[in-house]
Amino acid sequence: MKNIKYIVGLGLLTLGSMTACDDVLDKEPLDRFTDENFWKTESNVEGYANTFYANFTGYGNAGGTGLFYFKTLSDDQIGNAFVDWDQKNALTSNGTWSSCYTEIRRANAMIEKIPGIDASETAKNHWLGVARMMRAYNYFQLVRMFGDVPYTDQKLNVDNAEVIYGPRTDRDQVMDKVLEDLNFAAANINETYSTIKWSRDMANAMKADICLWEGTFRKYRSSADGQPAADATGAQKFLQACKDACQHIMNRDYHLGASYQATYNSTTLTDSYEVIFGKEYKDNVLMHSLIAYTCSSTQIHGMSKDAFESYLMTDGKPMGISSLDDTDVAPLNADKNLDLTDILAVRDKRLSETIDHVLLYNGNSNTRAEGDMEQTSSSGYGIAKYDNVSLPQGSRRNTTKNYTCAPIYWLAVIYLNYAEACAELGSISQTDLDNTINKLRDRAGLPHLTTEVGFTDPKNDRGVSDLIWEIRRERRSELMCDNWFRYWDLVRWHMLDKLDSTKYPDVMLGANVKNDPACEADKKGDYIDGSKGLTRTYDKKYYLYPIPSGQSDLNPQLGQNPGW
Repeated sequence: MKNIKYIVGLGLLTLGSMTACDDVLDKEPLDRFTDENFWKTESNVEGYANTFYANFTGYGNAGGTGLFYFKTLSDDQIGNAFVDWDQKNALTSNGTWSSCYTEIRRANAMIEKIPGIDASETAKNHWLGVARMMRAYNYFQLVRMFGDVPYTDQKLNVDNAEVIYGPRTDRDQVMDKVLEDLNFAAANINETYSTIKWSRDMANAMKADICLWEGTFRKYRSSADGQPAADATGAQKFLQACKDACQHIMNRDYHLGASYQATYNSTTLTDSYEVIFGKEYKDNVLMHSLIAYTCSSTQIHGMSKDAFESYLMTDGKPMGISSLDDTDVAPLNADKNLDLTDILAVRDKRLSETIDHVLLYNGNSNTRAEGDMEQTSSSGYGIAKYDNVSLPQGSRRNTTKNYTCAPIYWLAVIYLNYAEACAELGSISQTDLDNTINKLRDRAGLPHLTTEVGFTDPKNDRGVSDLIWEIRRERRSELMCDNWFRYWDLVRWHMLDKLDSTKYPDVMLGANVKNDPACEADKKGDYIDGSKGLTRTYDKKYYLYPIPSGQSDLNPQLGQNPGW
């Protein structure tokens, strides 16, 4: 019985197999079915594979939170409550561990059975590619969070005790297997244009994201912080794989949309030439709550002072060395609001499409659209990026009733990935920049970036080149509040200490409210203080999450990550 308990804990039995009151041994797992009546036709395989779409949270389902906006453990946002390290709340159990192993088991079952179905070799390889892509995706989530993890490419059952109770596999070996799966998927999934179906472009977009993360992680990791030593050869392999995947998509018929914000607040993505794969929501069918959260009368998450100051001025230079007026002191307008209009006019256009144009805070709430509830922000800078004021108020303000669509993989990210991979490989050219970063800058109203940047940002304290620093800035500006990108970017760049509020206090500060003496928000000097009187202190152990004690109790060979 101990074996059974561990399999359930690891997620190797499906949740569906545990819904009945009968003993689990009496039931076949629902993703296994019976060989003679299920694993025969391609249509059955397609139906089975479509359940993998649930892996992509998007903006969330109904009242659940998604990966955009809601994740505030970064230097981009200040939460409406104090945000400490998530790792502290994952000591005994972790949903990622169990859910990823459930999906891996499902993928392995699919890989095992596809060769026997009645279909062409091309069709079989397409579905094998989907299964291997999803196996890679879930192993990546595990490795990124936990480091070394148990690895298997077989569908385990209770007879596989030597694997179930075995030690963890070295994370580099697991990621090499992930790359093998991604390469197969990127070569075999059907080549088609669709924002809602499995496609080769989607596989390459996933490959680009994962390989950029792994390549830079291996390049910058340090044994001094409890990580393996840097691996230049492995880094180059993954960075080149990222570049190759991006090139495949850049040679296809995609282009940037005219509006930055439209990528995030459109009611359909099917006619988008920028989105590669997304999550479609539909009125009264599948909806979310993201917009309702960002225009609520409850205090909303706000942009940090650190993030606000990261945007370039329209002369292409950062605050502090720009020739333009880079003040953040907003004037009080006739409506008694601190008005950001003039301040935003001389900054990267993405900033004005991301935040409200007046400051929102206790003592001076505001409405974004007619009929709205009054809104306040934890930092003064309200997040407006995901809102669509043209939606009916009954939908827009109502939790569980929003139906704007979420991008999952899109061209802007491919451009960012390609430029960064080229720069990290040491082979970036002006043509590379013009084909990627500078297209984003055209949309943002900024001068082009050149290989010789022409200035050094005083905040570049990481010893990287001016060019890599500016490419990283571009990524932050383009993906502000998106998909928890920023947190994992700080991990792979070995910059997680940036979240230490004792060293970098601006990550807990918000807007300058000097011109409103009636401001009721907590302040430090002239700035809103979002710290709630608490501090977040960095420790090198936070580069990895702890192995959940519920798992290590069942299998002592799992051990524990450093510091936990």
